[in-house]
Amino acid sequence: MIKFFRKIRQNLLNEGKASKYFKYAIGEIVLVVIGILIALQFNDWNDARKNQNYEQEILLLIKQNLENDSIVLTDRLKKSKQANILTDQLLEQVALGNYGDSLNYWMGKIICFERFKSQSSAFEVLKSKGIETISNNELQLALISYYDEVLYNVYQAFNDVETSFKTDWHPVIKQEFSDFKWREYCKPTDSKAFFETPSNLTFFKLYKDNRLGNVTNIELALEKISEIKKLSKTTKND
Repeated sequence: MIKFFRKIRQNLLNEGKASKYFKYAIGEIVLVVIGILIALQFNDWNDARKNQNYEQEILLLIKQNLENDSIVLTDRLKKSKQANILTDQLLEQVALGNYGDSLNYWMGKIICFERFKSQSSAFEVLKSKGIETISNNELQLALISYYDEVLYNVYQAFNDVETSFKTDWHPVIKQEFSDFKWREYCKPTDSKAFFETPSNLTFFKLYKDNRLGNVTNIELALEKISEIKKLSKTTKND
């Protein structure tokens, strides 16, 4: 094709048709420019298509991570709420002077703690690529909020409960319990003496307060996950 155009130019020069030659040359330049613009447009379209495909792939991976977070957090929320309900029931029975064996099994669900680690590998990959890869700005902000703010508060809440267990309850377990099985039961050596010790009842109340903070932060995390899922669907439809 290049040889063909070169031959035409040469013929025009040989025939002394300089004006036609220059017009032809200009036309050839225009064609070349148009060709370059078309090629650039195609490259831009191809890059946009690749970015869109990558965006959908990374959002799918993030969705899978969030599904796992949601399952684990829902389980932790259930256990925390159960512990708080049982704490109220236990304190009510103690106030009535009832120290039956059922309290030992309630304490098995109360005097414990949960841990949580988010599945954030997909978001870390996204950050390395650039958060702007996500075309929906609202979704960008929601993801940053969840992984950099909401999860921080969740981790802190879980840590508060675990720290309270180790600081307050662990010494009590060693000194005042004759038997202990994780999440199943706690058996005081002397139930009456144990439940009539004011500091022990205070530990129950403090522990409930820590768990209430945990419940609040887990619920906020689950709400944020739900928000991200909705925004992801909107982005996909776009």
